[in-house]
Amino acid sequence: MSAEYTAIITKDGDWWIGWVEEIPGANAQEETKEELLISLKEAVTDIIKIRRHQARSEMTNDYEEVLLAI
Repeated sequence: MSAEYTAIITKDGDWWIGWVEEIPGANAQEETKEELLISLKEAVTDIIKIRRHQARSEMTNDYEEVLLAI
């Protein structure tokens, strides 16, 4: 599955900082722009995995997974 997200990034002194506006908590700070983009991708991946696991573990009844292409 492929998805696109919007990273808001800026250089602040010696650091690059950024966040992904669609995923609360996906933020990072790195010394280079390239490192920042890698960290943001990792943050998004980790947060989605955690939320997916959390949602499934909270289900008490049988459930169905349906893929939504947006």
